[in-house]
Amino acid sequence: MTPYDKSFGILIAALGGEGGGVLADWLVHCARQQGLPVQATSVPGVAQRTGATSYYIELLPEPLPPGSAAPVLGLTPVAGRVDVVVASELLEAARMVERGFVTERTTLLASTHRVYTTLEKMHMADGRQNPQRLADAARALARRAVLFDMEAVTVQHGTVVSAVMFGALAGAGTLPWPREVCETVIRASGKGVQASLAGFAAAFEQAREPTPARAPVAREAAQVLADAALPSEQRSAWERMLRPWPASVQLLAAHGALRCLDYQDARLADSFLAQVQGLVGASPADATQALDEAVRQLALWMCFEDVIRVADLKTRRSRFERVRREAQAQTTDVVRVTEHFKPGIDEVAAVLPRALGERLLALAQRRGWTGKAHVGLHIRSSSLWGYLMLRGLARLRPLRPRSLRHAQEHAAMAVWLDAMHQVLPRSPALALALAGLPQVLKGYGDTQLRGRENYQRLWATQVEPALRNDVPADEAAARLREALKTTLADPEGRLNQAHRDGGVKAQPVFWAAKPPRETPIPPAA
Repeated sequence: MTPYDKSFGILIAALGGEGGGVLADWLVHCARQQGLPVQATSVPGVAQRTGATSYYIELLPEPLPPGSAAPVLGLTPVAGRVDVVVASELLEAARMVERGFVTERTTLLASTHRVYTTLEKMHMADGRQNPQRLADAARALARRAVLFDMEAVTVQHGTVVSAVMFGALAGAGTLPWPREVCETVIRASGKGVQASLAGFAAAFEQAREPTPARAPVAREAAQVLADAALPSEQRSAWERMLRPWPASVQLLAAHGALRCLDYQDARLADSFLAQVQGLVGASPADATQALDEAVRQLALWMCFEDVIRVADLKTRRSRFERVRREAQAQTTDVVRVTEHFKPGIDEVAAVLPRALGERLLALAQRRGWTGKAHVGLHIRSSSLWGYLMLRGLARLRPLRPRSLRHAQEHAAMAVWLDAMHQVLPRSPALALALAGLPQVLKGYGDTQLRGRENYQRLWATQVEPALRNDVPADEAAARLREALKTTLADPEGRLNQAHRDGGVKAQPVFWAAKPPRETPIPPAA
């Protein structure tokens, strides 16, 4: 703040329905109670996450002397001249950084949780923005950055994030009035007062204390296993196996083993750890990034999605609780949840024993049923009958290791693992590209079939020549990365069709003469 600029600007970046307008009103009421000139402007936006909204409050930090002329305050924030930015979500904070509102003049208060955009969710691989890059940019450009999980505080105290942001503003010492003024304004609002005050107080204390340092990865892995309530013998055996591995691999392997345990049983988890042991043994010291990616993809692949898994996830208590929370339902409200299924021959064959599933697929191909025999089902999972149907399907989990889909996935997985063992000592760059190949294998039904065809095409055109040393390793890695990127941008499988047709064919261009412009009719006299 300079002698020529005594105003104080606060920019609120929130999403629709998070109470950003309520927070702006609270700040205005506080300023008026202190006799401070203040002005607030709201800019509603239409975004892909329920609408991004911005609120700008400009005030003078001290009352005007008697007889002074009314100040002229800004209606909108100006890049480089904002004193405080508070964001309800990490990507919103990054958006404020990108627009130049976070500078060496600015105190940034932001939540570290994410609300994913539509584009992030639509991506065929992991389309999420890197949260560490977002946080690093915020810390690098702001005069002071206070980052913590505001969503967790909001849920813990049953309030809205606006109350938590208000507490963060007060706790960070950015407001020119004491805490008591804020709490008085909250009480005067008369709505959800106790929950708002609890969220305010928790955020106040969180903003006063520096963000704790991140725990070492090895300690995190041990804590992950300890929090999982495993039998002591199993946890000890897993910890002994993890201990010699690189720290980052330990954490990934711990999460992967628990995922396999939740997905199937301890036998699958032990198999996963045994495969990781082989990858670690084949990996040189300079291939850490490729090893991490291979372990991550292996964990996801071993827990491939099928209708048994879908039925299990859709009937979990945590899922119903999340649906109620997202619908903002009260304890006395009745929430009905309808699941939409469209099973076909492939989904049915996938869960059958291998021999029976293969015979069913062969019959479907002979009779032309493939891709045509689908049945649309609407099952209300919140009803007793619908819930029992889905739980009955989820109970087929013990049969999964003998299913056709299990045999198909693990056969392809064994070939991929063998290739990883060959490539890791030879070229870390090629190993990293090959480690990401299983990203194309997703879902079930038609999506899974397209993914399998993508995988086979990439293996035949990119991986096999690299394994035969037909091209230099670095060139093969670059080609595979580019081909994988192009494939992930083609969810409809057009590349597969072009490959079946023998490549992209030239299309004739037809030129047509431009029709003469019609003579305009003169207006009537």
